[in-house]
Amino acid sequence: MTVPGDTYDLVIIGAGPTGLFAAYYAGFRGLSMAVVDSLPEPGGQVTAMYPEKMIYDVGGFAEVRGRDLIDGLVAQAAPWKPTYLLGRKAEKLESVDGGVELTLDGGDVLRAGAVIVTAGIGEFTPRPLPAGDGWLGRGMVHFVPSLQVHAGQHVVVVGGGDSAFDWVLALHPIAASVTVVHRRAKFRAAESIVRQVRDLGVRIITDAEVTKFVEAPDGSLSAVDVAAKGADEERLPAHSVVAALGFTADLGPIESWGLEIDHRAIAVDSTMKTARERVYAAGDVAAYPGKVKLIATGFGEAATAVNNIAVALDPDAHLFPGHSSNAE
Repeated sequence: MTVPGDTYDLVIIGAGPTGLFAAYYAGFRGLSMAVVDSLPEPGGQVTAMYPEKMIYDVGGFAEVRGRDLIDGLVAQAAPWKPTYLLGRKAEKLESVDGGVELTLDGGDVLRAGAVIVTAGIGEFTPRPLPAGDGWLGRGMVHFVPSLQVHAGQHVVVVGGGDSAFDWVLALHPIAASVTVVHRRAKFRAAESIVRQVRDLGVRIITDAEVTKFVEAPDGSLSAVDVAAKGADEERLPAHSVVAALGFTADLGPIESWGLEIDHRAIAVDSTMKTARERVYAAGDVAAYPGKVKLIATGFGEAATAVNNIAVALDPDAHLFPGHSSNAE
């Protein structure tokens, strides 16, 4: 395996769907590449937040589970042998003759002809549930990487957004019970998904908060106390709590790299080039007039960026190399 400090044609910052497709396309263009991500697994938000959810807006798939989409993208890039540097943060970017130098946390330096930032929304931090302090990983989760972990459990989902209701729909068929607790009377989730949950007979407690986690003799979670407006405090059986309260996000050190950034989005031109030479961006982190943030959009932007990088690295290269289906 290539070790940090070696030189690549391209470094991709972000291992979400856009970054993984960029790795495939870079390989198709004959470019060597490394993929850097602060998360310990490839997949970005999809892996961290909704691996079990169905995605409906990727071309060619009537529906595809998040985990399966990422597995497919990793397999698609695999023949080109990308170097994955996961659980690593990109800290500093410097321009050098013929390219850039990227310093990672720990001091390792990657040298590359160009960089594509595919960092999505950046680093995201779940908003805390005060009553659950100390319970993360021992009864409380923010995301559900595996539905089967909650099979046969009493589950309390805290939150009123799309993610909260998506988890309810996913968990309802396998959990012993699912209850929604939301601090307001109105929901941020789409009305259609709220209706689906109500039609299933799932109990929804509004104007309410979880005030206490109750510990079983063996140290596991056994119940939670819920205080609702105008009602006595109630104890609900709970083997697990999904705290789906949203998250905060920022681009971290990327914001200091001399790029044109507004609301965590990097301005790019039609080639996906940023304000800095040899630095490109694609996916949700890239911004231009009329931008639509879809996974499918990110795939096209990744291909556009890679093709233009190929020409920047070798002026004799063709911008469009032909269709992959024509490759021998």
